[in-house]
Amino acid sequence: MKLKYLLATSAIGISAAIAVPASAQSTGSVDFDDNVIVVTGARTAGVGGVENPDTTKAKQVLGEEIIRRQRPGQTVNDIVNLVPGVSFQNNDPWGSSGGGFTIRGFSADRVSQTLDGLPLNDSGNYALYTNQQVDPEVLESVNVNLGTTDVDSPTASATGGTINIRTREPGDKLGLVATMTIGDVLASGASDTLYGRGFVMVDTGDFTGAGTKVFASVSYTTYGVPYNPYGEIDKTQFNGRIWQDIGDNGDFIAISGHFNRNRNNFAGSESIRDLLDLKGGRDRFSIYEGAGEFPCQVDPRVVIGGSGSPGESIDYNDRSGCGAAFYRRYNPSDTGNIRGASLFTITDKLTFTFDPSYQYVKANGGGPDDLRESFFTAGGTDYTGAFRGGYYFGRDLNNDGDLDDEVAGNDPSQTQTHRYGLVANLIYDINDEHSVRVAYTWDRARHRQTGQITNMLANGEISDVFAIDNPLLDVNGIEVNKRNRLSYAILHQVSGEYRGEFGDFTAKLALRAPFFERELNQFCYTTSISGFVDCPNPGFDVAGYESANPNAAPPQSRTYKYDKLLPNVGFIYDFTPDVSVFANYAKGLSVPGTDPLYASLFLDASDPGAQPVPETTDSWDLGLRFRRGDIEAQLGAYYTKYNDRLATAFDPEANDGEGARVYRNLGVVDKWGIDGSIAWRPTGNSLLYVFGSYNDSEIKDDVQDANDVFLPTAGKSESGTPQYSFGARGQIAFGDFEIGTQVKHTGPRFVNDTNEDKVGSYTLVDLDVRWTIGEFPTGGDVAVQLNMTNIFDEYYVGFFGGSLDDFGFAQIGAPRAASLSLIIGY
Repeated sequence: MKLKYLLATSAIGISAAIAVPASAQSTGSVDFDDNVIVVTGARTAGVGGVENPDTTKAKQVLGEEIIRRQRPGQTVNDIVNLVPGVSFQNNDPWGSSGGGFTIRGFSADRVSQTLDGLPLNDSGNYALYTNQQVDPEVLESVNVNLGTTDVDSPTASATGGTINIRTREPGDKLGLVATMTIGDVLASGASDTLYGRGFVMVDTGDFTGAGTKVFASVSYTTYGVPYNPYGEIDKTQFNGRIWQDIGDNGDFIAISGHFNRNRNNFAGSESIRDLLDLKGGRDRFSIYEGAGEFPCQVDPRVVIGGSGSPGESIDYNDRSGCGAAFYRRYNPSDTGNIRGASLFTITDKLTFTFDPSYQYVKANGGGPDDLRESFFTAGGTDYTGAFRGGYYFGRDLNNDGDLDDEVAGNDPSQTQTHRYGLVANLIYDINDEHSVRVAYTWDRARHRQTGQITNMLANGEISDVFAIDNPLLDVNGIEVNKRNRLSYAILHQVSGEYRGEFGDFTAKLALRAPFFERELNQFCYTTSISGFVDCPNPGFDVAGYESANPNAAPPQSRTYKYDKLLPNVGFIYDFTPDVSVFANYAKGLSVPGTDPLYASLFLDASDPGAQPVPETTDSWDLGLRFRRGDIEAQLGAYYTKYNDRLATAFDPEANDGEGARVYRNLGVVDKWGIDGSIAWRPTGNSLLYVFGSYNDSEIKDDVQDANDVFLPTAGKSESGTPQYSFGARGQIAFGDFEIGTQVKHTGPRFVNDTNEDKVGSYTLVDLDVRWTIGEFPTGGDVAVQLNMTNIFDEYYVGFFGGSLDDFGFAQIGAPRAASLSLIIGY
């Protein structure tokens, strides 16, 4: 028996993927929908693992024959880059520095990503952190849904689609999988980029004889960031699942756990303008030269508790730049969750599913700044706190006996989230051809955002990567915060779905009714429509500050509510057993995130601009599928009317002339395109898979910028997304050897919505070679796998989200890299 690497389907197996239909994100969707397209590691449906089953929606499946050849430890978002319509740019070759993606031109914050029904997008701004994803070895399936969402999806923002990840079921037999990987960047100029990863997973098997089984895994990853001369990744992840069968009809209760500890420096984003100036990537590894040396020493006079001289005014910049380099900034995270899943057959026709969840997030990001010993004076009153981007402590920080100095510190933005969720479904099978279900979804996130300040050490390092654990206090023993706010994001959603078969015609009728509430509590003064704040510390009379800043909005609480009926209807018609047509209409909703909502607090509650409107979409899909023997193909077209799209613009006069981003409504945007793929197995030991997509858009109106100037956006395309992409994969097996290569060409991307500049297209070619060394007499095997990515070392601009009228920042595309893995499974 050969080891099924990445998802370990050797001796331990993944019986759930065989016993359970390919799934959407919740247990209820798994049980209700037998025809769901997945990126899965255990099914061999379709051709060479590529499947396009008959569903009303546009979805795509890649089987384990493709997935197990990808690099061990790679983020799942890089794997689904083989799906047409998906465009992902990785920040490094290994997957733990983050990255960004679009689906049909919708960015990740408009795409819902879930793990066993638990939402993974940030509860505040809906961002998706691809470096925090679950180890691919523990997955059962990943469902990629293009352009629409599932009827019970716990999302406030999924106008662009869903990526639904499900954990594997523990194996019925005792088993072990171990992977050891070493690799490096193979590009001229790269240094200190050695990659190492270890992964171990143990299955207990059914140790009670009554269907009780457990798996537990741990992985450790470390490497140097390619374009960051200082940065390192230090990542540890734990996963586990307890499973209990109930009877012999498929009922079960399961509890899963996940914890991810990530310590990393910023990958190193740069101005897109500067990245376009790089010639062929020759300077990409030296882009930070001169940005700050290390090791280095900070002048002791600007260190907290240092050795200044009385009466001498010390400037923060006297630290000689030590610790100032952008690449020394940290972006740490601790994320964990507990997920429940259960299925109960009440009668032969009635089934109930219940999936509760809890997750915790602790993360931050930021860099060095000056800390001022003095008070901030406004209206004749002295204050401590954060004002105009400066931090005032009202006490001697460097022990020189005066309050005249600026010392070195760090000011990361801190976020802590406690999030509870529930997805419940009641499913009734009227008969073999007709089924209905009703679902209730609840999601409640407590989203605490602060900005504690901490000191810089003498070597330029931050005293604690989590400043919240070592905050610097003012003269009264109170934390100084650059921001201080608390929000609750609450979703109550009811939904229903009917599916009926009428001979060759299958109909689906669904309705989703979300009721979303976001309660904002701003504890600082909002000083501009860009959302900038002043945060006086408690204990001072604020009358002086308010008299000097009459336009500043005082601390306040405000609640926003959004609700809408979202229909989702479609049909399938089978012309022949091999050929079918599908069509679908879905309405989507994306509620404004915390940043634009907090910015709106600058306006009076009665002002029309104080109620940001949600984005909505109306999406139509129409497609044709062909499946016969060794050929499987799909071609689909889509059209989306995107209403009230929110974009950012740069206001150079904001923030006391330093500039800031402000939010602008683009109005109506039309989006349309074509997705297609074909998989062909010429022989039993070979596969050819070709895929591609064309995506276009049109902004209908000129948009007013921050200075009341109308920008020429009418008739232009959205920025940050490629207009086209296409690729292919070929693989062949010779005895114990398997060789595969895959290529993807990504078209040019507009830098901003005025379409004045473009980022060029690029082509990535990857190679994988696998040698099965031997097999164990009791089952399982040992294999060696080589993975080489970007083998021609093409330089390209990485992910950027696009903007209204400025250049913005982006990562540098991942360079050529190779890894060698020893894989043992039995």
